[in-house]
Amino acid sequence: MILTVAQGYFMDHGYAGTTMSGIAAALGGSKGTLWNHFPSKQELFAAVIDRVARAYRAQLSQILTHDDDLAMTLRRACISIIRKVTSPEAIALHRLIIAEGGRFPELSRTFFDLAPRNTRALIAKFLSGAMERGRLRTADPEETARILMALCMAGCHHQLLMGQTDHADERQIEYDSGLAVDTFMRAYAADGPYPDQPCRSAPSSM
Repeated sequence: MILTVAQGYFMDHGYAGTTMSGIAAALGGSKGTLWNHFPSKQELFAAVIDRVARAYRAQLSQILTHDDDLAMTLRRACISIIRKVTSPEAIALHRLIIAEGGRFPELSRTFFDLAPRNTRALIAKFLSGAMERGRLRTADPEETARILMALCMAGCHHQLLMGQTDHADERQIEYDSGLAVDTFMRAYAADGPYPDQPCRSAPSSM
């Protein structure tokens, strides 16, 4: 209950505009009760991010348990990642970090450590296993995970952040995920040149 209310309050008021007193009032309790659970606004924000990130990593880890068809597994993972980062809640959070991270560097550190870094580590572990089995050429797993995630976020996610579109539909997500995996596999596939994929038409809004 506390974390759900706090998440909504942070999104509505921003980090600077959020106070423990305001969240306590939204909860209908006293500030002292809230402080008993979370000694500071920073720790409360970290708990909000950690809850969201843990739930998503559990979902992603289920996708990454299969690699009979490596490209297909990566495609499913990329679709999942893009759906997550283009959700209204994720875009609002990302904008909050961009807008206020300069004034509150601990905000950016908390977000990066609990969300992107841990997700990247999960992907890196999967890619490392694929390298060990000869499915991908040997490279730094952390770097390859970073590149894959960057490819995922180069399309409709970037457009949403920049206000060039107001939503990401499934066609855009499918296109971005396919392009990300095709590009990634051309760079890291172990068995010679990655085969040409069927030509895709970019969604008209891109």
